[in-house]
Amino acid sequence: MPNFTRQTPHAPTTHMTHSATDVRLTEPVGTRALPARRSTTIITAETALRASAALWFAVAVIGQWTFVSYILGFYASSASRGAWSEWKKILTHGIVPGDTMGNAALVAHIFLAVIITVGGPLQLVPALRARAPSFHRWNGRVYLTTAFASGISGLYMIWVGGIGGSLAQRVGISVDALLIMTFAVVAVRYALARNMRLHRRWALRLFMVVSASWFFRVGLMFWIAVNHGPAGFDPKTFRGPFIDVLSFAQYLVPLAVLEIYLRTRDRAGSPRRYAMAGSLLVLTAAMGLGIVVATKVMWLPRM
Repeated sequence: MPNFTRQTPHAPTTHMTHSATDVRLTEPVGTRALPARRSTTIITAETALRASAALWFAVAVIGQWTFVSYILGFYASSASRGAWSEWKKILTHGIVPGDTMGNAALVAHIFLAVIITVGGPLQLVPALRARAPSFHRWNGRVYLTTAFASGISGLYMIWVGGIGGSLAQRVGISVDALLIMTFAVVAVRYALARNMRLHRRWALRLFMVVSASWFFRVGLMFWIAVNHGPAGFDPKTFRGPFIDVLSFAQYLVPLAVLEIYLRTRDRAGSPRRYAMAGSLLVLTAAMGLGIVVATKVMWLPRM
């Protein structure tokens, strides 16, 4: 999670009420060096937190754009050849002859995912935002509109289009869709109000919930890897307690980590920043393992 809204804490000011001679006469030897050492420690902790967040973001972007390559390599390629039946090899509910609305929602949802997954990370790069503000604004408009439309198409597929899954899975995905639409509206509201600090925070939250389906796949592959196979669910029916839990965890866990990160970055002292930096490194390693397994098992063979 990149450090986009960081507010640099102001160092406490010291009002000098004595002359230099008074200070030398009254301060013990070495006392004046303590504030400098304390400041250095805080900067080091802040740097560690910033670096760990940047690493997490870089790994996430690599994984998400690999996922986009898979979507284009499989779905776009088969669609361009008119081989819609190939989608059923991947999806439990592919293209259904005669179901115009359902098919349109499915196609829209898949290809909106490409726009979201490519454009979303670009909105969160500070250098790009500073050097190309016009691109940031227009890409943001496309991203927010696409995210909102994706939420609507997702709800349609779940409750009208006949997408399978347990009730818990459908509820979990529906909550994510509602969060996507809500966060998009709130992010726009703060952008129009020129409150960039809150706009960026809600944009980060939107990024997390929009990425939920990607987190689902990466989390599933990480779980299978550490358990040396499926555990807590039936791979044939794709039902079980683990899948039910993951249907909610795919966005609740990233949101929780983001909120802890923001609070730690804004107010916590050095020990907590070091702890948060270490936690992000562990999460990045777990995410990286999930990305590698997903790429090897699901995405690369079908590109």
